[in-house]
Amino acid sequence: MRRDSRLSGVLHVLLHMAEFEGAVTSERLATVMGTNPVVVRRLMGGLRDLGLVASEKGHGGGWTLACELDRVTLRDVYVALGSPGILAMGHRSAEPTCLVEQAVNAALGTAFKDAERLLLERFGDVTLGHLSTDFHHRMAKRGLCDQENKPDVA
Repeated sequence: MRRDSRLSGVLHVLLHMAEFEGAVTSERLATVMGTNPVVVRRLMGGLRDLGLVASEKGHGGGWTLACELDRVTLRDVYVALGSPGILAMGHRSAEPTCLVEQAVNAALGTAFKDAERLLLERFGDVTLGHLSTDFHHRMAKRGLCDQENKPDVA
């Protein structure tokens, strides 16, 4: 089963955007993500709807952050993406007639709900500001603090 990497990708883009001055085009962000500009525009739409980013069309236009990094949590971004399923596992059958499978579903269902609740709680504790601080610490360790193209650092 293929994993949904949209949350990771959008967090990546938002942190890069924080390093740029002014608007950043979908083309530039697509280069950062290693994807197509159409994918970027689709991902950013939900973020725009929740007021996390803003966009301007035309020459000199592009995407800008519309929020303070310390005020936006991973959970906010997760919700902006439409709250995609967190766990790849599920029940073999949603409405089993077998009593054994009903017992298995009950146990797994409780564990899945608990795991999702804990993960979303943790997402609510981590802000984009935390991620940005971590990024800057990592850059400083590499001695890259003064480079002009720091958003391109791999």
